Amino acid sequence: MRLLEPSGQGGPARRAALARLTDDWLAGLFNRATGGTGAGSGLALVAVGGYGRGELSPRSDLDLLLLHDGKAGARTVAALADQLWYPVWDLNLALDHSVRTPSEVRKAARDDLKVQLGLLDARHLAGDPELTGALRGTALADWREQAPKRLPELREICRERAARQGELQYLLEPDLKEARGGLRDATALRAVAASWLADAPREGLEAARTRLLDVRDALHLTTGRATDRLALQEQDQVAEALGVLDADVLLRQVYESARTISYASDVTWREVGRVLRSRSVRPVLRGLLRGRMAGGGTGRGERSPLAEGVVELDGEAVLARTARPERDPVLPLRAAAAAAQAGLPLSLHAVRRLRTAAVARPLPVPWPAEAREQLVTLLGAGAQTVPVWEALEAEGIVSRLLPDWERVRCRPQRNAVHRWTVDRHLIETAVRAAALTRRVHRPDLLLVAALLHDIGKGWPGDHSVSGETIARDMAARIGFDARDVAVIATLVRHHLLLVETATRRDLDDPATVEAVADTVGTIGTLELLHALTEADALATGPAAWSAWRGSLVTDLVKRVTARLAGETAPEGHTADEPTAEQERLAVEAWRAQAPVLTLHTRAEGRSETEPASEGGGGGGSATAYGSAGTGTGAGAGPNVVPEPEPVGVELLMAVPDQPGVLPAAAGVLAMHRLTVRAADLRSVDPLGEGPVLLLSWRVAAEFGSLPQTVRLRADLVRALDGSLDVPARLAEREQAYARRSRGVQAPPPRVTVAPGSSQLATVIEVRAQDAQGLLHRIGRALEAARVTVRSAHVSTLGANAVDAFYVTDEKGEPLSDASATEVAQAVERALK
Repeated sequence: MRLLEPSGQGGPARRAALARLTDDWLAGLFNRATGGTGAGSGLALVAVGGYGRGELSPRSDLDLLLLHDGKAGARTVAALADQLWYPVWDLNLALDHSVRTPSEVRKAARDDLKVQLGLLDARHLAGDPELTGALRGTALADWREQAPKRLPELREICRERAARQGELQYLLEPDLKEARGGLRDATALRAVAASWLADAPREGLEAARTRLLDVRDALHLTTGRATDRLALQEQDQVAEALGVLDADVLLRQVYESARTISYASDVTWREVGRVLRSRSVRPVLRGLLRGRMAGGGTGRGERSPLAEGVVELDGEAVLARTARPERDPVLPLRAAAAAAQAGLPLSLHAVRRLRTAAVARPLPVPWPAEAREQLVTLLGAGAQTVPVWEALEAEGIVSRLLPDWERVRCRPQRNAVHRWTVDRHLIETAVRAAALTRRVHRPDLLLVAALLHDIGKGWPGDHSVSGETIARDMAARIGFDARDVAVIATLVRHHLLLVETATRRDLDDPATVEAVADTVGTIGTLELLHALTEADALATGPAAWSAWRGSLVTDLVKRVTARLAGETAPEGHTADEPTAEQERLAVEAWRAQAPVLTLHTRAEGRSETEPASEGGGGGGSATAYGSAGTGTGAGAGPNVVPEPEPVGVELLMAVPDQPGVLPAAAGVLAMHRLTVRAADLRSVDPLGEGPVLLLSWRVAAEFGSLPQTVRLRADLVRALDGSLDVPARLAEREQAYARRSRGVQAPPPRVTVAPGSSQLATVIEVRAQDAQGLLHRIGRALEAARVTVRSAHVSTLGANAVDAFYVTDEKGEPLSDASATEVAQAVERALK
């Protein structure tokens, strides 16, 4: 059938045509089975739900009701049902069916909200039209009568579904029907409108629902399945079927539609709440309450001033009667800031008046000081900023105030680490930065830099480089002077500098600190960059920040601050000054000429130490290792909500220096199904008699069960003496995993030489998909290249590993450029 071909007729026309064809077929079945009975027969075939609306997607199920008045007899009705349902099943069509009398339908609707909602779209197909008409009238009357009790139930169902399925506008593989902002929510809005209690904002709503239906149709046709989940591997095909440029454009259109439905839902449910609260208070009591609350401004109808031209009315921020938005171009920002600071939503009417005014009289460029201050106030309101900003975005006010915002609006981020679209991530970063404003001297620069730090993601190339240029223009537009514009541009250009340097470079190397100091320039800029780094990471997702990353960044900031102040570097543990525990283990390992391991387990904010029980003492104190995983890094602001550290272990190894330590240790961890989150390698000489390698690991058990330290040490000894074939064991596991995996297509690994990163060694950077045994393969490749690993800094961010290795030649000198390139190429070949 042409209607079921991707290249055929699409959109609402196809759905309507499919519905008509199905109507004719089902009516034919009914008429043949009944002899063509019509009015007065007491039998009717009724479509309900989506099919009742005349919207039939290619793989949608059929929602049918066989309605009878009870006079035909049970056997007759059952036989008729069989003659209707079996042909449907024979065609492998999904069918949701029921056989009921009108009274049974009403009882089922009272007992099951889903049934009642489906009846709101009841449509006659065949048989007695009067029976169907009476059912429709009764269903609508019952719904309107019961709506005050049933709408709260419907709202709770929507909330539970959103909590379970997530928000469609931020998901990389969204469920078009069930996720918040999807087709289920659009249907719920239709039900609210049918109740006559409230109505949704209609502007753009039908277009958004139609777009989601079109995408679902294309998904059904390209997959051949009745699925509502837009999986990654199918997005390119769906985009092509819809004539869309690519999967990113498709997702952006889906997100925009979901955002429209979500915003309409928020506004509608607020109105439902107000109506129901009003109806719950008797008129006399309502009058008494008005008098009692006259001084507090919380009674219905009372107006409390929030800012010039802005008042609170019935739980919303609205424009004052005296407000003249057409003469006050700052009013949109003032109203938004006042609403956010008060923790109130902006009323729909107010936002639309502000939009009209913003079109008629836009802000002058550069903005006046008051407009800039109101923007900073809005951004500094914390979590309350988000719903107010979304209201401004829904009406196009943000893009009118900041035209460059349009490029990042609803832009997807195809990175498992990111939980938000680009625009929402920018707002979330400002929310996080608002909690850190007490740590900086210029909170305004921090908040605006947070808003703009990823603004370059809407342009080709490195988003930090392009973002610097855009941020300069936007900051000047907002009204900052040249000096402040330069600071904001620097923060945007280098917003990744601290975390990348702290996790991938040797902080004991003077060149590392000097490079950061030269880039940042001033202590004030460093202070802002430190706060922005933390806010950005916290707003990205749980995998982007931890107490460990925070401590590394803080250590780097202390060193750079000292460098900028012309002071001696702050005291800390360097390669020649190990911690007390590291020194003790290194001494034991040297004396025993054998590996020593200590394992610290973390769980629910506690940590325990498990000592190695054989070989070189293995020590490890029985005292607690410290409070684990409840902070967000040193210097966190007082309003920062701590994010829990993931359950895992810290493993410290001390091994007398010998070839192959790094690949052997990494291979043993992979064999024991320990996933490496971070690692650090350094060489110490505790007794002045020879080097000992210290390897610090942060790992997580793949299946939640930690291996025994004794077994780890035994396998490490065997791996070092060659009696344990680690590569062969890992190869077997990789083959087994490959059979179970879905074959995720990851970008190829990239290995580069970081120029000028160190004066003492050559830095080899590895970026690759995280996998079991990855570090083992890297270590073997470096060993095969006959270089010495002076230190290593390994970090895992989501599914990506970003590792840096400081290597020297056999004489302890940095590699020549040619040699360094050869080593990098050799490692890359080994990983491919």
